[in-house]
Amino acid sequence: MAETKAVELAYATPAKQSLLSLTVDAASTVEQIIQQSGILSSHAEIDLSQNKVGIWSRTCKLNEVPKAGDRIEIYRPLIADPKDMRRRRAEKAKDEGRANKTTGGRAQVQNHDSEPQSDS
Repeated sequence: MAETKAVELAYATPAKQSLLSLTVDAASTVEQIIQQSGILSSHAEIDLSQNKVGIWSRTCKLNEVPKAGDRIEIYRPLIADPKDMRRRRAEKAKDEGRANKTTGGRAQVQNHDSEPQSDS
C-alpha cells in the first residue's frame, strides 16, 4: 500500500472561498493534487498554465512535491498593476493639493485663521 499524506488546497474568488482537505499519495506533485481535487471542474476560470500556485504563500512550481500538512494555494491574476495604481493615487493627491508637487510628500497646510498664542 502506498504512503499517503494530508494536504489542503485553497482557492478564493471575491464571492467564494474554497478550502479542500485532501489525502493524497505521498509522491504527488502540486499539479497532480490540483487535478485530483476536482477544483478545476468547479472553477472553470483556473488555468494552470496562467495561474500561479504556491505553498503557504510562497510561489512554487507545479512539479514540486508538497510535505504533509502543507496548504497548496492557487492564485488569481492581479486585476491592476500595483505600481500603476500607486502612481495614479500620487498624481491625484498632487492635483487635489494633498501632496507637494515637487517632492511628492505631504503638502504643508498653513492655517491663517488662528492668531498666535501668547504666553501671558
